Order: sequence, then C-alpha cells, then structure tokens
Amino acid sequence: MIDHPTAESTLACPLIVALMFESAYLSIRIFIFTINFSHVENSSSSMDALWSLTYFIYVICLLFKISALTDSIDESQAVRDGETLVSDGGIFELGFFSPGISKKRYLGIWYRNIPIQTVVWVANRRSPVNDSSGVLKINSSGSVILSARDNNSVVWSSGSSRAPKVPILQLLDSGNLVLRDGNANVYLWQSFDYPSDTLLPDMKFGWDLRTSLNRRLTSWKSPDDPSPGELSTGIELDAYPQGIMSKGSRKYFRGGPWNGLRFSGAPELKINPVFEFEFVWNEEEVYYTYRLLNKSVISRLVMNETTSTRQRYVWVEADQSWRLYASVPRDYCDNYALCGANGVCRIGDSPVCQCLEGFEPKSALSWNAMDWTDGCVRKEPLNCNKDDFIKFSGLKLPDTTNSWVNRTMNLRECREACSKNCSCMAFTNSNISKPGSGCVLWFGGLIDVRQFSDGGQDLYIRMRASSRGNRSLVIVAAVVVSIAAICGLLLAIFYLFWRKKAAKGGNEEEEALDVVSHEEDLDLPLFSLSTVVRATDKFSLNKKLGEGGFGPVYKGLLMDGQSIAVKRLSENSGQGLNEFINEVKLIAKLQHRNLVKLLGCCIDGAEKILIYEYMPNGSLDSIIFDKTRGSQLDWSKRLDIISGVARGLLYLHQDSRLRIIHRDLKASNILLDNELNPKISDFGMARTFGGDPREENTRRIVGTYGYMAPEYAIHGLFSVKSDVFSFGILVLEIVSGKKNRGFDPEQGHNNLIGYAWKLWTEERPLDLIDPLLDVQNVEHEMIRCIHITLLCIQQSPEDRPSMATVVVMLNGDSLLPQPKQPGFLIDLLPSETCSSSSKNEPCSVNDFSITALQGR
Repeated sequence: MIDHPTAESTLACPLIVALMFESAYLSIRIFIFTINFSHVENSSSSMDALWSLTYFIYVICLLFKISALTDSIDESQAVRDGETLVSDGGIFELGFFSPGISKKRYLGIWYRNIPIQTVVWVANRRSPVNDSSGVLKINSSGSVILSARDNNSVVWSSGSSRAPKVPILQLLDSGNLVLRDGNANVYLWQSFDYPSDTLLPDMKFGWDLRTSLNRRLTSWKSPDDPSPGELSTGIELDAYPQGIMSKGSRKYFRGGPWNGLRFSGAPELKINPVFEFEFVWNEEEVYYTYRLLNKSVISRLVMNETTSTRQRYVWVEADQSWRLYASVPRDYCDNYALCGANGVCRIGDSPVCQCLEGFEPKSALSWNAMDWTDGCVRKEPLNCNKDDFIKFSGLKLPDTTNSWVNRTMNLRECREACSKNCSCMAFTNSNISKPGSGCVLWFGGLIDVRQFSDGGQDLYIRMRASSRGNRSLVIVAAVVVSIAAICGLLLAIFYLFWRKKAAKGGNEEEEALDVVSHEEDLDLPLFSLSTVVRATDKFSLNKKLGEGGFGPVYKGLLMDGQSIAVKRLSENSGQGLNEFINEVKLIAKLQHRNLVKLLGCCIDGAEKILIYEYMPNGSLDSIIFDKTRGSQLDWSKRLDIISGVARGLLYLHQDSRLRIIHRDLKASNILLDNELNPKISDFGMARTFGGDPREENTRRIVGTYGYMAPEYAIHGLFSVKSDVFSFGILVLEIVSGKKNRGFDPEQGHNNLIGYAWKLWTEERPLDLIDPLLDVQNVEHEMIRCIHITLLCIQQSPEDRPSMATVVVMLNGDSLLPQPKQPGFLIDLLPSETCSSSSKNEPCSVNDFSITALQGR
C-alpha cells in the first residue's frame, strides 16, 4: 500500500470505495436471506439475478483491493506506519513492525505469505521509532529517508546518491528494496548492499572493490532487538580472501579461503538439490552468492546471536515451520585457532589437538593441561636450501592473513617459489578444481588448521630434509624388524577372518542383516527400501525433520496412514554399523511408556535406516529453549516430563531385561508425543551392564558436552551414575529454561552448574527458575527439584543417588540430604555436531577444562 502526502490518509479513496462495496455486498446478502425466509414463493429466476448482482459487486470489491496493493512509490508518495509495499509477485512485504515483545517500531522487509513473521532486512536497526509516526519517502535529493512524522526528524537515510529525474522506490520479488530512475534497470541504491542478519538468494556477500562497499551480515542483538549484535560474518580481504565469523573484534570461526570448489573449511558445501553457489574474485568484486534451484523452495541464511551460529533454514510448507538445513560452527574443532600455531584439530582424536608432524608443543605443561593456545614449534630448525616438503591431505587451509597468491602459477612453480624463500612455511594450489592451478604461500605459523575425515585439501609444509630422512629410516627399520615376527600371525588371522566372512557371505550389510533378522527374540519388522522411499516422498527435503551426527531424520507416512520418523544413516555419519546394530538390538527389546518405540528397520546395500514412532511435538530442547514455545510448558507439565524421564531411566537401569546405561541423555534426545509425554530416544551409544552396576572403562568417550559426568569425561569410566549426572543437568535445564553449555559467561560462571550452585549457597534458588513460569503456590516443588538436581550432579559417583532413589524423591516429601558442591565444570565453546544425536549437538571427545568452585 502507498501513501500520498497530500492526502490525509493513504489510499483513502480506493479503500473507502472497497469498504463501501463490501458493506453493500453484506447488505444484499442479508436482504436476500430475509427474502428467503419471508417470501419463499419468490421465483428462482429473480433470486438468481440477485445472486449474480451480488457476485458482480463482490468481484468489483476484490479488484479494488488488489489495485490497492502496490510494490513502489514515487517522490509524491510515502509509506506510513500501518501501510505496506508488497512485491509484484506477493512474495515480500515492506512495512513497520515491532519485534518480539518490544513496542519500538522498525522499518523492515518480511515474507508475506509465511505465517511466522520472518524479517529479512531492517532499515533503522540502530534508531527505532518510539511510536507509530514513522514515514518512509523519497526526498528532493533522491535519498530514501525514514522520519518520525510528529517532529519531522530523520531516523534513517539511504545516503545521498545521484539525483534521479523520476525517482522510484520499489520492492522486488527477490526481497531487494531498490531506488531507480524511472524505468531504468540501474539501481541508485539497494537494500541488498546493506544486509542485516539474513542472506537471501542472489544477494552478494562480500566486497565491491570499486566503491569499497563491504556487505557483511550482523546478528540481531536479541529476538526483541534488531540492533547489531556481536556476531558478524564477512569476506576478509587478505591476499587470499577467506570467509570469517567474528564476535566483536575477535575471530570466532573461519570458513577458510575459496579453493575453486568451495570454502576450504566447508567440505560439506557440495552440489545439492536446494541451491547452487558461486564465488567471484576479480579486480572489481570479491563476493559469494547462491541461487535456488527450485523456485518453490524458500531458503535463507541467517546469523543467530543466541546460538552463536550461522544457520541455513528451509521453509517446510507441510509443517508450517522453518527447518534447519545446515549450521556453522559445526563442532569443537571449528573454534578459531583452537590448537594454536602449527597445531591440527581432529574431531575424532582425544584430545582433539595434535601437533603437525615434525612439530612439538611449545609448552608441554600447558599442552598436557589441554591449553593449546601456545601451539607447536619445530623439533628441528630449518636449513633453508636443504629443506623438503611433506604433503598433508584432507586439511582446512591455514589462516591466510600472512599469505601470498599468484593465480597463474602451477604447483611445480609454486613449490620452487616457496623453496627459494626461506620464510615460506607451506604452499598449495589456490584452485583445486581439475587439474588444479594457482599458488598460495604461507609465512609464519600455520593457524587454525583442522583435518577432515572426508574432504579438505592438500597442503605442502616445509620440513628439514634430515628429519624426514631419519623418519623414513626409522620406519623402514621398524618394518623390517617387525615383519618377520608378525608375518605368520597375520596370515593366521587373515585365514580365520576369511573363513568367517565366507561363512556369512563376506558382506558387511548381509552380516548386519543376519544379526538384526535372526537375533534371538528380536521380533522386529524389516521394511523394504521402496516402502521407506514412498513413505518419505523419496526422502524429500520438505519431509526433513532435522539432522545430526547419525544423519538426516524424515517424517514419513505409511500406506495404512501411520506417521513415522525415519532415521537414515548417512555415509559421512560419525556412527557406523556397530552403533546401528547396537541401537536396533537394544531398543527393540525395550517396552516402556517413556521410551520411544522402534517400529522396524531397513538394510538395503549401503542404506541403513531406523523407523520410529512419530513424535508430533519434536524434541524437548526445541521447546524449553524457545521463548515462544516455552510457554507451552507450565510447571505442572515440566514436572511431569522430569518424572517421566526419571521413570524411563529407572526402567533402563533396573527393570529392563538388558540393564542399560544410555550414555547420551540430553534435551534433544527427549521426544514429546501429542500430549507432551516424554520419551527417551537415541540408543546408538548405549551399553548393557548385566546385573553389576559398577563402573566400566572405555577408550572411546562418546556423548555430549555439558551433560557428561566428570569420571566419564576424564577417565572413560561409566556407570548408571553417569546417567544420573546427565539427568541432573537435564532437570537443571528444564527448570531454568537455559542451556548448560550455552550459559552466558557474563554471569560470572562458565556454565549453568556454577550459577545454580551460587544461587543455592546464597539461598536464592528460585532465581534460577525460568521467567516464563509462575512460581506462586509451587515454590516448594521447584526448590525440591533444584535440590534433587544438585544431588545428581555431585562430583563423586558414590554421592549421587540412584534413579530408584530419585523417583522416590520426586514423588515424596522426605527430608533430602544436603548436596556437596559440584567440583567439575566444563568450559564449553559453541559447536554444532554430535556423534549420537538426531539433533545438532556438540560431541564429546574428551575436551574440557576443570573449574573448582570455592565454597562461601
């Protein structure tokens, strides 16, 4: 809708006429209704004529409404608060809005046909209008200005530009607000050049070198405040441009330089059915952009201050919701410069940081204490002309701040250039698309290197030739000495393995199918792949519920009308066949109202799929950590969820036939049915322990940061008391509505545990309660829950209650023992992937630091 400044109200005439026609239409309907009841004998032909007239008037009314919607204004028009511009295709809308609970007014652009208002651009982020007097118009110098009508003060301006003869401000179907001269296609100004927190298709993300324009994304400060937050992302103009994310002035995540195929730190950025992408790097521009392959798909990339992530969302029309497609940082190794100079981060190692080959920790004491910031130094000094280069594969290239690029050289010429410069530490191709071209040289320490299990690229690092030769001699000698001793043993083992494989068909999938199909008393249906494909509409993106370390999860519908959740093991999954079989064998034998039900599985070639009952309310974390949805859970319902999870754990630990330790209990693994009843899910990491609940040891530590018991994280010792600790953290999150791993460090504590203990010792436990909850008349229950939580998260496993005791505590009023202070806190860094969850959660690979709280 538009506004004529010369008139008292925008579109007064057409809107009044439209309203008059609507009133006439309703009056005629009432009149005809009266005739039908008082003069039934009237002829049908007369009635048909009246209905035709009514329909004609209604169509005219609609035409007036449609004509009232416009996508542009000129110099004589304006947009006032309460009026909007709508793009020609009706995709985007521009107008004034108030975010969240704020009453301040902002000028923004949002999707018009999406019921969840999703704002993609805000003009006056730093200067809100305090009332409804905002006016948007074009001034005489050709600038777009936003002013407060009452005092005529300019709140926001597009800045001066070449004064157009016939200025037109138009909202395009791309979501771009453009200022042009008449019908010319040249834009004098456009909102795409000044993005807020969202990158839309066809937007340029990066630099216009001709004007020094830097297009960066900056997060909203909060859902109620669109002013720029701390989190931002952009293209850094080093010799070799790279994508980075920053928190304030500090680098937080580095996507790496563009290598001709993708950003070096994003091996997952591949050809996909949703969008195609492009990186332009020339003398005039350096930018990234993407385009949607299917115009019916709606996708956006947005900065999220709350989670400290950059997220790509896809709108799922069937569910009327935004679904997370991808997110960075993905995991612990994505934290910038985590391993210091010349260190490499491998998410599967424990600890994750290792020195590159030929290097050693600069400070062994700090390194062993898992403080890797000092990085690594060479074991032997370089000898310049006598140095050699070792090839490292699968890497994210180092920070390019101290780099040099020549895009015409080949790899041989690149090696020569590095070899001749004694300060050159490493080299590689700048473009790895076949056959490879360009040259990048690095000088100084190699910062922010990580190794991927799949993807990444080659880097040639300078090494002293003697050290490589000595290393080769040692390896050769070791092989020669060892081969004679173990040759016979290897042959024997190979023979036995061959016999076993031959007996079972020699196929891992067939072996798995044999285990799943013939396990004693398993009684688990096997679904055909065609059934699963049909149920999920060929694994349609619109059916996707989420994705984690295991792989994507889809909503499906069987032929009999039953809704299902389909968990599909991806080829790049952190889990493998063992975890798949483990989950099938364990959960198939479990029957409890607070455990998710496994309906069947499918194994077909490389496809390994689990079929579960569908939980319409999703996972617990999607509700309790959301300010809007969190209000669905009052205290009574939260207490029911806590009790339900406790009963489910008690069944696993004590009453089930197998006796199971879950090892990955967390909010995202608690699913809610249509009545919000909790069900524990995801048994890929679970272990059985028979009748002995004592601690067992594992060399592979799995689970999730923020939920792991200290004895498990440090020593790999797990028991039923490990699950009790995780349960305590879960309850802490339920009552507070806050994440343990994402707790605000400005509170003076590294996580929620420290904050809860501080409030407890200061006798202010109710300050921990979620502000969405009404504490009146339930203070005693809330304090008792917090008390039980602190008992569950005590440092020593022996001090923690069993789940049987917890269930009694939750359902009684007996006197509780005083908790001892939690002595183990994990200093968490935001990350996004996990080996065991169907949600994106940070994996545990034994990476932590310890904080001891001092008693008051």
